[in-house]
Amino acid sequence: MKVQGINYLSIIKKILPFLFGIIVWHFPIPLDFTTDAWHLFAIFMAAIFAVLIGAFSVFTSSICALVAAVIFRVLPVEVAFSGFSESFILLILAAFLVAKAVIKSGLGKRIAFHLIRRFGKSTLSLGYCIVATDTLLGPAIPSNTARSGILYPITHALALDTGSSPTLEGRKKTGSYLMMTAISGHTISSALWFTGMAANPVGAGIASQFGVNMNFGNWFFVASVPCFIALIAIPFILYKLYPPELKFTPEAPAMAQNALLNMGPMSKQEWIMAFTFLGMIILWALSPILKLNLAIVALLGLSVLLLTNVYTLEDFRKGGGDALETFVWFAILYMMSSALNEMGFMKTLGSQIAYYISDYNWMTVYVLLTIIYVLIHYLFVSQTAQLLALYGVFLQVAVNANIPAALMAYMLSFATNYFAVITPQASSSNVLFAGSGFLPTKDIYKQGAIVTTLNTVIFLLATPWILWASSV
Repeated sequence: MKVQGINYLSIIKKILPFLFGIIVWHFPIPLDFTTDAWHLFAIFMAAIFAVLIGAFSVFTSSICALVAAVIFRVLPVEVAFSGFSESFILLILAAFLVAKAVIKSGLGKRIAFHLIRRFGKSTLSLGYCIVATDTLLGPAIPSNTARSGILYPITHALALDTGSSPTLEGRKKTGSYLMMTAISGHTISSALWFTGMAANPVGAGIASQFGVNMNFGNWFFVASVPCFIALIAIPFILYKLYPPELKFTPEAPAMAQNALLNMGPMSKQEWIMAFTFLGMIILWALSPILKLNLAIVALLGLSVLLLTNVYTLEDFRKGGGDALETFVWFAILYMMSSALNEMGFMKTLGSQIAYYISDYNWMTVYVLLTIIYVLIHYLFVSQTAQLLALYGVFLQVAVNANIPAALMAYMLSFATNYFAVITPQASSSNVLFAGSGFLPTKDIYKQGAIVTTLNTVIFLLATPWILWASSV
C-alpha cells in the first residue's frame, strides 16, 4: 500500500517487531523466571519475529537486539560481546573464507564438474550425491560444523555450475534446493554416527547415569533404520515441496566432461588448495587424538592460503562481507540463547512443561517429551546447549513415567541432531549455507519446519525398532 510514494505496509511491518517486544516485555512474568531472563526473552523473540515477518534481515535484527539488551541493562557489556570470542564461531568464519578460496582457486569447479559428469543427469541425483558424501564423512569428522566447511564449497560449486546463482531468479534453478538438501541431510548424518556431532558423546555420558550404555557400535545399530529412511526421504520430499526449476539435465554430464577437458590439468593454485583442504580434513578427523582445536585447524588452513596467495586480502575485501555478516549475527544470537540458558530460563521452562505432562500414560509422555524437546529448539542457537540444559531433565521425567530409559535416551540424542534444521541459527553447521545467498531466511524456517516434522515422524514411527535395538 503506497500513498504518495510512502510504503505504509513496509513501515507497519518494521514497527510490529518493536510492538511485539514491548508487549512481551511488560507481560506478567510467569513461573519462576527472573526479570532479566524474561526481558532478554522478549528481546530475543522480537528479533526472531522481525526475521519471520520479513521486517528486517537477521543481521539487522541481531544488531538491534544486542543494542537493546545492553542499553536496557538486561546484559552487561562483557556478556553481550562474549559470543564473538567463541572458538566454534571463529571456525565458521574461517571455514567460510576457506570455502571462498576453494571456489576462487578453481578446485570447487573441478570437483563439481566431476560430480556432474557422474551424477548430473538430474538435480535430484545431485541432492542424493551431497547427502551421501556428508554421510560418508560423518564417522571421521567429529564436528558437524567442520563437516559443513567441507560440504559447503562443493555444494556451492555444484549450484553455480548447474546454472544457478545467488540472486532472486537464479537461486531457484538448482541452488536453493541443493543448499536446503545439504543442511537437511546434515542433521541425519550427524544422528547416524556416534562421532557425527560433538554433543553425541555428551548425551551418552548423561545417559550412563541412568544405566544406558551408548558406544559407537550400538549407536549405529539403533540409529541405522530411522536414519537411512530419513536419508532416502529428505532429498525426495524437498524435491517435491521445494522443487528446483531445473530438474533434468541429460546433457550435463557431457558438458561437464568437455568443461574438464577445457580446464586442462590442475593449476598450481588448485594443487595448493587441494593439499590444504585435505590436510584440514585429516587434522579435523584426528583432532580428538591430537587434541587440536577445530578453529585453529581452519585458521591454519586459511593462513596457508593467504601466505601462498591462493586467497588474498584483496579477495577478502571484495567478497568477505557476507562472511563477516554471518559471523556477527550468529555470534549475537548464540550469545543471547546461551545467556537465557545460564539465567535458568530454558531449564525452568523445560521442567514446568515436563511436570504438566508427567501424569499421562508412558507412551503419551514419550511422544509429548519428544515433540516438546524438538519445538523448544526454536529458542536455542546451540544443540549442545539444549542437550546440557534439558536432556537430563527430560530423561528423569521419562524414567519417572516408566518409559524405558534407553528408548528415551536414544530418542533425545537423535532429536538433538535432527532438529538442527528447524531455524537458520539452530546449528552452527547451518550458518555457511544460510549465508550463501541461495537460501532466503524465510525459506529455511518454512522448509526447516517441514523437514524437522518429517524427521520427527520417521523417528517416532521407528520407536519399536529403537526399543528393541537398544535392548539387544
